[in-house]
Amino acid sequence: MRIRATVAAVSGALALSALAVPAAQAGEQAVPSLDKPTAAEAFGLGAKTPRAAARAAVTEPVISKVVVNGGKDIVLGTTASKKISVSITASHPSGIADGYVDLWHGSDVETDVDGWVMPNEDAATCTNSSATTATCKMTITIVPGEDLYKNALAGTWHVTAGALAGDQSSVAWNDYHSKARVQRLSKVTVNASPEPVKKGKTLTVTGKLSRANWETGTYKGYATQAVKLQFRKKTSSTYTTVKTIKSNSTGALKTTVKASVDGYWRYSFAGTSTTPTVTAAGDFVDVK
Repeated sequence: MRIRATVAAVSGALALSALAVPAAQAGEQAVPSLDKPTAAEAFGLGAKTPRAAARAAVTEPVISKVVVNGGKDIVLGTTASKKISVSITASHPSGIADGYVDLWHGSDVETDVDGWVMPNEDAATCTNSSATTATCKMTITIVPGEDLYKNALAGTWHVTAGALAGDQSSVAWNDYHSKARVQRLSKVTVNASPEPVKKGKTLTVTGKLSRANWETGTYKGYATQAVKLQFRKKTSSTYTTVKTIKSNSTGALKTTVKASVDGYWRYSFAGTSTTPTVTAAGDFVDVK
């Protein structure tokens, strides 16, 4: 009855075709043939439930809550896939038979979808909280370099939510229900030298800010980003921002400070819409 597995096979083939594009062109490659399923396709209802069709005098399920990845941003590096949890809570007089959640990237679900990930399961696992309401859970696996075949896919994705009535008389379906954020994993390093250093002498603090490049499968420097240099005294548990600098064109960080007391130096990046916050472990400097 269900055809999610068939749809998944088609999307997998499209992802492979995207990978066949040379790396230099992959970032520019759109995938106009990434056709998301309609409600009828997702729930195996044939032509009874076309997307966004008006259903006069039919009571549709009411979707009250959708949770993607526990409400947290979805962060991926260069190679490791990530399995996230998704859930939908809905109600209908006859109960809820199934739920559906997927994520897609683009401006228009009908004409502009260049990224799409769907549930691993053919059907959701639904738990009833009453005779009319249920929470249905699924998982979605996202693979960098395949699902995330270009860096432009970092940022805001749309969340599709669907629920099938217990008696299968109707479906609630919204391709624009909510939004989720997919980000490129970031890294930052720090090194303060010389170690040890004489009190009052100049301390040079270097490092690098980088993030995952899904097109090359490597980490590349994140240029011209504001990064905080922070310090914690050996006797303290709190870091204080000393100054804010910007990474150079290759993501490198470098600044100087005067050494005063023993303590830990670190760089901290607040993050952007496409890249998460990251903070280096403190580098201890002994001041003589």
